[in-house]
Amino acid sequence: MEDLVEQARAAWRAEDWARSAELYEQLATLAPGDPRIGDWWYDAALAHKFRRDWPQAYRLGIPAAASAARGKQDPAFWNLGIAATILRDWATARDAWAGFGIALPPGDGPIEGGFGKACVRLRTEDGHEVVWVERLCPTRARVVNVPFDPSRRYGEIVVHDGEPKGDRVVGDRTYRVFDELVLFEPSALPTLAVTVTVATPADLHALGQALDARGYGFEPVANGEILCKCCSEGTLTQRREELTGRQQCLVAAPAQQACEILGAWSAQPGRAWTDLHAAS
Repeated sequence: MEDLVEQARAAWRAEDWARSAELYEQLATLAPGDPRIGDWWYDAALAHKFRRDWPQAYRLGIPAAASAARGKQDPAFWNLGIAATILRDWATARDAWAGFGIALPPGDGPIEGGFGKACVRLRTEDGHEVVWVERLCPTRARVVNVPFDPSRRYGEIVVHDGEPKGDRVVGDRTYRVFDELVLFEPSALPTLAVTVTVATPADLHALGQALDARGYGFEPVANGEILCKCCSEGTLTQRREELTGRQQCLVAAPAQQACEILGAWSAQPGRAWTDLHAAS
């Protein structure tokens, strides 16, 4: 038995997640009375989470959570909640979050709560990008700014990990940064690029408000910042410049509706726009 334990640990240290999961599951099956069984189920499920094998993480997460104490913030419940959410098993997800100790809004389907703002590190075609999100549940979140990489979209719903990797500071508040696990629901809103000219920062703000009122997104390109991995996963203070003059901007909206909003907005003095096109 102890030889098998050491093999499982060695596979874990080598990050051979498939082999480690297999061995820990074998241990839990062979020795159901061993006091370490909860740890074995947990490690087997976690190894499959690292592999992004969500059906297996879900299957093994159930006995892992059953071995854990409810209401004590045991991570076995969190990992099961993630896997159940990705598989859209809402009853199991809700029970897992309750088992962790999180109060949920009532219901029996997808959780649509107000869990606050955070940041998520999206996977993009060119690497990664940190965006702002509104958290719908402990692991689902909606992207609420326009990503600079056109392979991702405003309004997407993503599932993110529970372990923060970085912080963003705005004023006196700190927001955690979580890594994306999966794209849960795509967004139908395309990303457009446009050049605007404004006399004051208030003019640019008014355009953002006009788009937001219709459920669309807006982001001046000058707000973006390129960071190395180390800095991205550290603590970063966010400051937005007061932008005027000619600005490149991103808009998340259908082209026709974007034209209508830009036209109405530019009717005021000191405002102009040109060259609306698909972002690339």
